[in-house]
Order: sequence, then structure tokens, then C-alpha cells
Amino acid sequence: MEFATLLFEKKENYVIVTLNRPEKLNALNFQLFTELNEAIRQIELDRDIKAVILTGAGEKAFAAGADIMELHESDDITGVHFSQYGSKVMLRLESLRKPVVAAVNGFALGGGCELAMSCHIRFASENAKFGQPEVNLGIIPGYGATQKLPRLVGRAKALELILSGNMIDAYEAERIGLVNKVFPHSELMSKTVEFVQNMLSKGTLAVFSALDCVLSAEHLPYIEGLEYESRMFGKLCGTYDFKEGTKAFLEKRKPNFKGE
Repeated sequence: MEFATLLFEKKENYVIVTLNRPEKLNALNFQLFTELNEAIRQIELDRDIKAVILTGAGEKAFAAGADIMELHESDDITGVHFSQYGSKVMLRLESLRKPVVAAVNGFALGGGCELAMSCHIRFASENAKFGQPEVNLGIIPGYGATQKLPRLVGRAKALELILSGNMIDAYEAERIGLVNKVFPHSELMSKTVEFVQNMLSKGTLAVFSALDCVLSAEHLPYIEGLEYESRMFGKLCGTYDFKEGTKAFLEKRKPNFKGE
């Protein structure tokens, strides 16, 4: 499928997906969500893609929020669908059992911040800005911030950001746990790629399984989560990668993982 609002750049074992509406600061509209949904489907089906990097085109923005022109046309009926559709796509990204790493290269506001929070790991450039400014428009976040942000930074800090509509810089976002690490703008993508390549040099079945366990912990009771982890652990003990990884450790050499 040809994308009009995304760039889909497949590498050896990962893909870089770039939100590509730089003239609109990569604002999120119906077409972009539809194309992102299709991109996720392709990633799910492609066994060669082991991880995803999500970023924004241009120097200014990851995504500056929902497309206000499109949002302005909503009423109390269509607004529900506007929110549900974006939330559904972001939940699909969040639920992907392949690591998704955000490279936040500028403004991540409103829906853009929610999209970044839907990624499993978030790196930011030093000029990135984060916020949920929806109250300034007489509305609330519609793509999950009221649910995701408290889980990431705690209820009080989440309420401070959501109720004030204030922006924070990348270093404050790192301090409160909204992003994992901040890099100079010129190094953001190279550092993100370096992280992904290092992660994928490990046993990818183990990486996928660890991600699966962590995501499952968000909806399983604690004891059930422990049981789920034990079953995944046991399943991995029957794989080639486990035998190769432990053998390589005993032989003091680098393992040759095959993802099987």
C-alpha cells in the first residue's frame, strides 16, 4: 500500500515509520490513523520485522496533536467516533508484541503525546516538548491520556499536566518518567537505531516474550501474571535460542541466535 501521510522504511530486521505531514506539524487526522492502522497490520504480518521506530518528519514536531480543522467539525455524536477511532489505532500499536520505540523529535502535544505514550519505549531530542493542552480548547484528551499518563508518571503529576494544559520540556519529561532518555537533536535517530540494533542482537524470541509478559501484567492479577511468566519461561527453555545462548555462555563466546 502506498502511504500519503506516512513513510514506511523497512530495514534489515526493523522498520522506521515516519509521520509525514510536516506542513501540519504531523497533526493526526483520519487519513493518518487509517494509514497507521494499515502499517501496523503489515508489521504484524511481516516476520522479518522485529521492531518499530516511530518518529515525525521535519525538525519541529513528532506530532503536534489532532488536526484541529477536522476536530472542529465534531459534535457530541461524531466526537465519540473521533476519539474511539484514534484510541483503537493507538491501542493496536500499544498491544503490538514487537518492541515499538518512539523517537520524539519535537512537539508531542495532545494526540501526539498520547501516540508517544502508546509506544513501549520513548527517546526524545533535547528540543522536544510534551503536553496535554486539550483543556485550552474546551475539551479533554481523547486518545487515552487520562488512562496512560497516570500509569506512567503517577496520578498527581498526570492531573497537573492534564488540568493545566501546560507543556514540559524533554528533561522534565525524563525526570518524571514520561521518556526514557534525552539525546541531542542531531543524535536522536542514530541513538535510537543503535538501541534497536543492540536489542535485536539478543534472542528475539526472548525479547518478544519479555515484552509480552510486561504488557500482560497490565491486565492480569499479580499471581496470574507470575504464572504466565513461568509458562513463557518454560516455553523458551525448549527453543534453539535458549540452548545456544546458554551454551555460548558456558563456552565464553558470542551466541548465534536464530529466532527459533
